[in-house]
Amino acid sequence: MKLLRKLYEWVLSLTESKHSNWALFILAFAESSFFPIPPDVLLIALSIGKPVKSFFYATISTVGSVLGGIFGYFIGYGIWEIVKGFFFRYVFSEQIFLKVQELYQHNAFLAVFTAGFTPIPYKVFTIAGGVCQIGLPVLIFASVLSRSARFFLVAGMIWKFGEKVKIFIDKYFNLLTIVFTVLLIGGFLILKKVF
Repeated sequence: MKLLRKLYEWVLSLTESKHSNWALFILAFAESSFFPIPPDVLLIALSIGKPVKSFFYATISTVGSVLGGIFGYFIGYGIWEIVKGFFFRYVFSEQIFLKVQELYQHNAFLAVFTAGFTPIPYKVFTIAGGVCQIGLPVLIFASVLSRSARFFLVAGMIWKFGEKVKIFIDKYFNLLTIVFTVLLIGGFLILKKVF
């Protein structure tokens, strides 16, 4: 929790930078292939600071995330055997990765779409997509739909409710981390039953 809190605070500190738009893009890109903190945190902070630019920030998040997803795909497609030890040790478990590979045998589009919209770690799906060699157009189309839906929903909430959302997150960060973890595990259980 302390590490996640520090990462969260570091991401929020990026709002003060004159390069905050690039920071949002890089965070969205990195989260789609290896970084643990979702871009929603910075998207929320920037949108609260300038609510009229909420949808612009959602666009940056979507573009960065989809391009990061393509990068993740090529990690899986081209260099997986070289880097898999790192990913299994620091980014996600081998068990989760194997489950995602199973999901791709049933419906690759739905698997990517679900991961892109929910708290399920999208990076596992992008990298596994490359390993399983699902169609790159399928990954891109599902990612564009799901990531834009997710980020524009967040931007819309900020545009509508503003500062109240940030106060709520700051006040209940530990509880939200637990809820996020439960949703993550629940999401995998639901995917296991659905597919």
